[in-house]
Amino acid sequence: MENKACNKLHPQSMCPAFGGLRVLMRIDGAQVCMAADQGCLYGLTFVSHFYAARRSIVSPELMNVQISGGTMIDDVRRTIEKIAEDPAVRFIPVVSTCVAETAGIAEELLPKRVGNAEVLLVRLPAFQIQTHPEAKDVAVSSLVKRFGAFSEPKKGKTLVVLGEIFPVDAMMIGGVLQKIGVESVITLPGADLDDYVQAGRASACAVQHPFYERTAALFESAGVKIVGGNPIGANATGQWIERVGEALDLDLATVKQVAEEERQKAKGVMAGFAERMHGSVIVAGYEGNELPLVRLLLEAGLDVPYASTSIARTPLGEEDHRLLTMLGTEVRYRKYLEEDMQAVLEHKPDLVIGTTSLDSFAKEHGIPAIYYTNNISARPIFFASGAASVLGMIAGLIEKREIYGRMKKYFMPTE
Repeated sequence: MENKACNKLHPQSMCPAFGGLRVLMRIDGAQVCMAADQGCLYGLTFVSHFYAARRSIVSPELMNVQISGGTMIDDVRRTIEKIAEDPAVRFIPVVSTCVAETAGIAEELLPKRVGNAEVLLVRLPAFQIQTHPEAKDVAVSSLVKRFGAFSEPKKGKTLVVLGEIFPVDAMMIGGVLQKIGVESVITLPGADLDDYVQAGRASACAVQHPFYERTAALFESAGVKIVGGNPIGANATGQWIERVGEALDLDLATVKQVAEEERQKAKGVMAGFAERMHGSVIVAGYEGNELPLVRLLLEAGLDVPYASTSIARTPLGEEDHRLLTMLGTEVRYRKYLEEDMQAVLEHKPDLVIGTTSLDSFAKEHGIPAIYYTNNISARPIFFASGAASVLGMIAGLIEKREIYGRMKKYFMPTE
């Protein structure tokens, strides 16, 4: 795709610490201590309340005098001790952002435990971590490395499901996997610190999102089998169930039976939408889980000429990448808004599933558009029920293409 419009001038993602905060602040009994300057503290306090967990951040409010004067570690230690006075706090993640990392924050000078609370330094500087999905990986891998009980014996047929997924999807996964003999499912990121402890005793880990490279590598190095793919669409759903069964050495006949049942259920859902699945869709997000959605849309019969994501191309996402490109989708990694805008102009899709900026641009051109995070990440997508939810919404939006065109003509009659 020729990219004349791409100047690459605009920020493409929020501060990566936002992603780490989503993981850390949702843990029961956690109170974040942030080593950051006042500007970072202000912005990340805002997102912690509205997007993460409606909790406050505690910080020593670092100023130039503390950073340059060498008292930063002492101030952080005093803040940790103050937080630990609350008996309800059992975990204090110390989140270190750009300014603290530049000044140099020494992990060995921080306590490992104060009172009833475990203390863990999680480094989330934007100059090292490019996107907020990858910051989730840093946070989860830090938790698993510190608390995972890898030295203890494996706990039966236990599976870790790695990825921030919709709660209904987690319930569906548990229900389906119980049928094939999985004894326990642990979903990470989790709300209980014990989830990270028990994860270290699992026999296999199903990685749902391709940016969890550090965490997957940590599990693999500890002898935990890695399962790739997602139960999205018909073909991938059956394949994913079979892979889980193989990783946990479950009864082959039972696994194949359940896999085929779920495959046929998903096929039935997609067949029900066949007459409405006509047109093209552009998918452009920064969540890091865009490619499995594209796979579902292609399998349902839609054309997806272009898809983009903020994360890098990774081995964990290579299977989806090969399939999508083989089916004609151009995939952009580490994308820029200008690239997405150029794709809209070139392909003139019937629907855009993208970021707020791209959605506004598409609507100005009379194209229906929805925000990826609120409309895809905030709904079930796995198995037949997830396909029904997503495809029903998308079919309805594509059918409104003509209405958007009429609206554009009404407001811009001279064009």
